[in-house]
Amino acid sequence: MIAGAHLSGAPPTRLRPPRRADGPRLHALVAHCPPLDLNSLYLYLLLTEHFPQTCLVAEDDHGVLGMVSAYLPPGRSEVLFVWQVAVHPRARGRGLALSMLRRLLRRPGLRQVRWLETTVGPGNEASRRLFARLAGTLNAPLRESALFDAALFGVDAHEAEPLLRIGPFPLSAVN
Repeated sequence: MIAGAHLSGAPPTRLRPPRRADGPRLHALVAHCPPLDLNSLYLYLLLTEHFPQTCLVAEDDHGVLGMVSAYLPPGRSEVLFVWQVAVHPRARGRGLALSMLRRLLRRPGLRQVRWLETTVGPGNEASRRLFARLAGTLNAPLRESALFDAALFGVDAHEAEPLLRIGPFPLSAVN
């Protein structure tokens, strides 16, 4: 359970690795969380099947509240790349996103991680604030650099996706 899970009479929140059956629920969650890009249902099924050790689901007795999808880039086991963080509108304002990220970083299989990377468009202020708060709790610098220019997305009119990099941070900062 997470801190504050009983506020306002809310049922307890559980944080756990995803299961295959979560794929459709994760797809539906992201559909309720603009400006996140909604990917195919197949992709969310693959995340639950191939990356349960680096992804996380938050749920209560009423269903899925949030999720983090992440992975270790090939050959870079000290880096956790966070692809999407989604929190259902009914669970916002409780610190769930930060709790999910911190819980994920505490997993025994991720003890070697000293850097967290993600991409966040310039217009996604909520995500930018989240990762700035995470950097603060880890007492680690947050740096931004160019990664995917808007032109790479073609005619989709997708904004640029700069890289945010947090770290290095010691294991003691995660606990």
